[in-house]
Amino acid sequence: MRWQQLFTDLQAEFEEAAAAEERAELPSRSRAETAAVRLAGRLGGAVGARVSLRCRGAGEVAGRLEEVGPDWALLTDDAGREVLVALPAVLAVSGLVRSTAAAEPASPVRAALDLRRALRGLARDRAAVAVVLDDGAVLTGTVDRVGADFVELAEHAPEDFRRAGAVRSVRAVVLAAVAVVRTLTPGAA
Repeated sequence: MRWQQLFTDLQAEFEEAAAAEERAELPSRSRAETAAVRLAGRLGGAVGARVSLRCRGAGEVAGRLEEVGPDWALLTDDAGREVLVALPAVLAVSGLVRSTAAAEPASPVRAALDLRRALRGLARDRAAVAVVLDDGAVLTGTVDRVGADFVELAEHAPEDFRRAGAVRSVRAVVLAAVAVVRTLTPGAA
């Protein structure tokens, strides 16, 4: 009977020591897990919520967060326009919820859905856009094509459709300089 009590006491001491060790490791483990979270993952937890992104060159961009990619976020602003934000241009975010998107295993498909792919969708749709650069300049027109490190914009007035007579020039813009791309409604002048 004494041996049983001794083993029970030892087991209880062992369990308490293990629990104390785990409690001591928890803050460190939590910090390590947080250190691995990227902004895209943090934003992913707020999909569906209203957020405000402070962007280099574009200032405050606010709206309902619709989707997040590896290097971009898509919002719908109060006017109903889609706003594509390049995450490297984001300086600060407000309106985040407590949750963070669950970490997804890196997949080639998810990684391929980068800013270039989103801009190629705009080129395919022939959408009129306003491109805000990180220096604050605003270019309007239609995305014609997207290269490895640039986007080509057929510049025309925001109220015009992309027609040969409306295009003033074609400009190649370095992707790293793109802060925000807003969809426009041509012909709504």
